[in-house]
Amino acid sequence: MGSLQIVTTVLAAAITAVAVYLAVRAVLRMVAVVRLGQPDPERFSDKGTRTKTMLTETVGHTRMLRWGVVGAAHWFVMIGFIVLSTLVLEAYFEVVSPTAGLPVIGHWTIFGLVTEIIGVLGIVGILVLIGIRLANRPANPNRRSRFTGSTMWQGYFVEAVVLGVLVFGFLIRGFKVATDHFEYPLWATPVSHAVGAVLPAWEGGISVAAVIKICISMTWLIVIALNVTMGVAWHRFSAFPNIFFKRNPGRPGSGLGALRPMMSDGKPLDFEEADPEKDQFGVAQVEQFTWKGLLDFTTCTECGRCQSQCPAWNTAKPLSPKLLVLSLRDHAYAKAPYLLAGGGKDLTGEEKATAAQLAHMDVLALAEADRPLIGSAEDGGIIDPDVLWSCTTCGACVEQCPVDIEHIDHIVDMRRYQVLIESSFPSEAGVMLRNLENKGNPWGAPPNTREDWTKGLDFEVPRVGEVDDFEYLFWVGCAGAFEDRAKKTTRSVATLLHEAGVKFAILGEGETCTGDPARRLGNEFVFQMLAQQNVETLNEAFGDREPAKRKIVATCPHCFNTLGNEYGQVGGDFEVVHHTQLLAHLVSTGKLTPVQPIDGGVTYHDPCYLGRHNRVFSPPRELLDSATQGVTEMPRNSERSFCCGAGGARMWMEERIGKRINVDRVEEALSTGAKTIAVGCPFCTTMLSDGVTGKGVAEEVEVIDVATVLLRSVKPEAQSQPEAATTV
Repeated sequence: MGSLQIVTTVLAAAITAVAVYLAVRAVLRMVAVVRLGQPDPERFSDKGTRTKTMLTETVGHTRMLRWGVVGAAHWFVMIGFIVLSTLVLEAYFEVVSPTAGLPVIGHWTIFGLVTEIIGVLGIVGILVLIGIRLANRPANPNRRSRFTGSTMWQGYFVEAVVLGVLVFGFLIRGFKVATDHFEYPLWATPVSHAVGAVLPAWEGGISVAAVIKICISMTWLIVIALNVTMGVAWHRFSAFPNIFFKRNPGRPGSGLGALRPMMSDGKPLDFEEADPEKDQFGVAQVEQFTWKGLLDFTTCTECGRCQSQCPAWNTAKPLSPKLLVLSLRDHAYAKAPYLLAGGGKDLTGEEKATAAQLAHMDVLALAEADRPLIGSAEDGGIIDPDVLWSCTTCGACVEQCPVDIEHIDHIVDMRRYQVLIESSFPSEAGVMLRNLENKGNPWGAPPNTREDWTKGLDFEVPRVGEVDDFEYLFWVGCAGAFEDRAKKTTRSVATLLHEAGVKFAILGEGETCTGDPARRLGNEFVFQMLAQQNVETLNEAFGDREPAKRKIVATCPHCFNTLGNEYGQVGGDFEVVHHTQLLAHLVSTGKLTPVQPIDGGVTYHDPCYLGRHNRVFSPPRELLDSATQGVTEMPRNSERSFCCGAGGARMWMEERIGKRINVDRVEEALSTGAKTIAVGCPFCTTMLSDGVTGKGVAEEVEVIDVATVLLRSVKPEAQSQPEAATTV
């Protein structure tokens, strides 16, 4: 070992020791913070499926590859980070001796070939990512870039480190080629040989390049160790467990579908025995999120994909899913020293720590602990109320997040505390809640008018109790029973089912709201009340039928989602289909036959709770293809469909900030040139119809349900339906 190698060896050892010490300390701190969260035992079920999903999403890069070039570039960088870490290890041998290499595999030609290819593609990949970051940098503070609000220096730093490590990897190989210490043939490592051809035959260059490579790597480790909230770097490690512990590992796609029930100490809350002084009602403090929630915040990469797809953010609302998560992350880690030292509030608001403990706590952490989780900036709040109430729960953020952060669950948990404990929510929503409690529907319509939509039909609509041999229970829903535009859809579906000879029946006045708007607003109590009432009614209607024969067809995706995905939480086990699924089946089996294609151009709007949340994309399009001359897709469709603005109980809240979401969506629909905007949701019908009216094109463009389009094609003589009595 020469003097140069002694220096490089000592330097490599010293910086590595510092980096490892700081990294271990950082990891221990992160684990301690995550463990502050509440229990969540369900995350440990079905480890086989979880492992498969985690490997599919990481190695297969299934989320990232949706973004085309970005996804491919990121995959090569990720693989480069994993595989080429072996070359960082090899550098420790090279600082000691220029002729040394990685033991065993370091002499295999196949290893040289693989690392050469990955190294080249890694450089190309990181240059592409750097270019994309520069092209989308939020230079204008008013620009709605997906990187707006991200800590840009951290991204640039990480990318520069990756590029530096890859470049110095080729420099090491180049010096080995120049000094005849390289074992791999030209055909396997052409780039390394090309680099070596222009480098001097300096043997010491191998050790110098190796120590620089180590210093770059360890500097990266030191920097991220000193910045535990640096998700753009730490996600390389935390993404694996975060994906592994995702809520629905076996569920197709990314939409969450059901909301989690309210939890307290890791168990669903029983409202009959719940006590706000002993049980947790939603989330009022950051430590009241589950440990998975805190892991979510830790893992955020600040990539902004959620932000770029969020309807609130895209219409100048204050909500950005990314910025919400980052605010919670920064707050959690700033408050952590206080919590880890024994501080914290119990459920009555009393301080857990003694005066003596508080006196020795970190002053900054104490100040952070005094900040309210929900509150205006003037009050020091972490999350502004306008941020919290801007969410439509459309699922676009969850759909696009490459590391499976569950934004909606966290937003609804904060809403639950605000509604149930603080009684703090938009005033218009209070009217909706009172209507649900008093009338069983959000519009406050008289329950005895639920069957008025049947008047004027040329056939009798069967009621449960009057017939027993029905195959499907037709869940009409509140909108379908009371809202004039939605009643047209209800009548179309009933007519088509009758035409196809499907045996169905309705509950009539026995129906009440499924509770979807109450639950997504945050009022779990009202949801539980309505859900239990409906489950009892449905169980009685189906009698002793086995679950597979307890079939429900619903026209509202919110009812469809709640009945099928959430009623199981309160004892309701039903087979639920959306009307477009059933109608598509009837067309494909010849029970319904479109005879006259609808012309004039048609575009289709994917409802969030039908598409993203429940992966029903094809049936509506199959129906439209059979009944029209073809569908012109909007730029944002299927998984990336833009919300109508009505979800998350926003249907009953005024939209006072920024551009109206429904107007934004209507403008996109109009850009296709279509004269018919087909939908599959009564909320979407209302919102898009209002948007069309607002744009002054109501006489030129029609917003109708897919079922009505099909009916016009199956029964051209049914162009104008008899009007049902007006209720709402």
